[in-house]
Amino acid sequence: MNLGVFTLLLAIIGGASGQYYDYDFALPIYGLSSPNCAPECNCPESYPSAMYCDELKLKSVPMVPPGIKYLYLRNNQIDHIDEKAFENVTDLQWLILDHNLLENSKIKGRIFSKLKQLKKLHINHNNLTESVGPLPKSLVELQLTHNKIQKLGSFDGLVNLTFVHLQHNQLKEDAVSAAFKGLKSLEYLDLSYNQMAKLPSGLPVSLLTLYLDNNKISNIPDEYFKRFNGLQYLRLSHNELADSGVPGNSFNVSSLLELDLSYNKLKNIPTVNENLENYYLEVNELEKFEVKSFCKILGPLSYSKIKHLRLDGNRLTHTSLPPDMYECLRVANEITVN
Repeated sequence: MNLGVFTLLLAIIGGASGQYYDYDFALPIYGLSSPNCAPECNCPESYPSAMYCDELKLKSVPMVPPGIKYLYLRNNQIDHIDEKAFENVTDLQWLILDHNLLENSKIKGRIFSKLKQLKKLHINHNNLTESVGPLPKSLVELQLTHNKIQKLGSFDGLVNLTFVHLQHNQLKEDAVSAAFKGLKSLEYLDLSYNQMAKLPSGLPVSLLTLYLDNNKISNIPDEYFKRFNGLQYLRLSHNELADSGVPGNSFNVSSLLELDLSYNKLKNIPTVNENLENYYLEVNELEKFEVKSFCKILGPLSYSKIKHLRLDGNRLTHTSLPPDMYECLRVANEITVN
């Protein structure tokens, strides 16, 4: 199989399985190129609707012929996009612009909103200072990681937007609050490695995955996470959380399957719901293990579903763990302590 096609198929399979792959490197492409292709790029005959223009030192977007639906322009020196760059391919579905030199002021007109079938837009590792737009209603996935973004424009009306990656930027909570309001399809939001001191308000209740690690968050508003209908994966590691900033039932959310609170300043284990399966608390300041943090009551049918529990890097030892812990955590596969 042509390796360029293999990249595309991997991305399709990854999207179908709920996993995400960032192809930040260009795979070598062998075989004949389709005649319907920019001369400097490669359009595999076995998948002629994909055009690969990676690592060509391009300074602008090449001519894109009709029929191209998947366009890869990674690892170039593109610093601007003209308003007519995609006028031949208004049915473009994937546009991948990672590792270029793009700035907001040099992205002209409404070039993205004209792409009425665009589903994926990746502009990772560029020089953006705010989110791009306006965007088409067809968009499903937006990746703007590793930029210098301080401001988010409106995402209003993006009824299909499901996955948003904004990690490694310069966002503060005020810039995020209400930016995603009204997005009823948003399930995945990554805001890690930003500059938030507080949790943003107005996040969609539809979220299933929320990553907020590596910020400066020190306080959890009471029942903040209770408003989400089905939140399953939550990361708050590498923040500044201490007991005084975490109300008693902050993380007692029945839908939650995985919770990462590692690398904070917690002295007590926050209470979680019995349905939680993976709990990461390594490198805090934990001094004692309270069974009631995991099990309200103990009985034949009352126990925690924890499978993996990380407690290493704290002040706990095996000898300090209470005997009834094992009755509560009876299905655990791994409990890591010092």
